[in-house]
Amino acid sequence: MKNFETLVDATNDLTKRGYTANLSLEGDTIDDKSKDIHMTADDFEIDEFYRFEGQSNPSDMSIVYAINSPKYNLKGILINAYGTYADDSSSAISAKLHHHQVSDNLHGSDRPTE
Repeated sequence: MKNFETLVDATNDLTKRGYTANLSLEGDTIDDKSKDIHMTADDFEIDEFYRFEGQSNPSDMSIVYAINSPKYNLKGILINAYGTYADDSSSAISAKLHHHQVSDNLHGSDRPTE
């Protein structure tokens, strides 16, 4: 996995590599609003992820996810708050985003709590 200094650097690199859909977390789905696609947890895979802390406030954290969906033939980027501002949802989507595949690659206090 690459290392990036900023969230913008990560999203620019992912876009250059074909992750062009602008995805958003909408309750129990991850959506590509421009194509009216609503993916459940079974509809996508997480290829890569990158964690960033805010410049002025370390509790202002985000994770950038590189998402692909063979079902919908799309690759996109999801930016999700982490830490203080994180979504406390217990949905299947949230569980997948915080699955051990992601959590095991984070260190100490960065790991999501159950």
